[in-house]
Amino acid sequence: MNIAKNMETIFVAALVVVSATSFATASAPAPRLAPTVAVQAGADANMTVVTVSAKRLSAAEKALLKG
Repeated sequence: MNIAKNMETIFVAALVVVSATSFATASAPAPRLAPTVAVQAGADANMTVVTVSAKRLSAAEKALLKG
């Protein structure tokens, strides 16, 4: 079967399929999302708190660490 002879038929068939698909999906309602619930984070009595007490490195000390 020579595809070049039937190219117009193939194009029209593809056009019909695309048109039918676009009409079928155009009437579909948009999905509804559930409303978001705001959650407020509070301080937990069992929360572990870490305190770091150290001096910051100076520029000279940072340069020595980089090598």
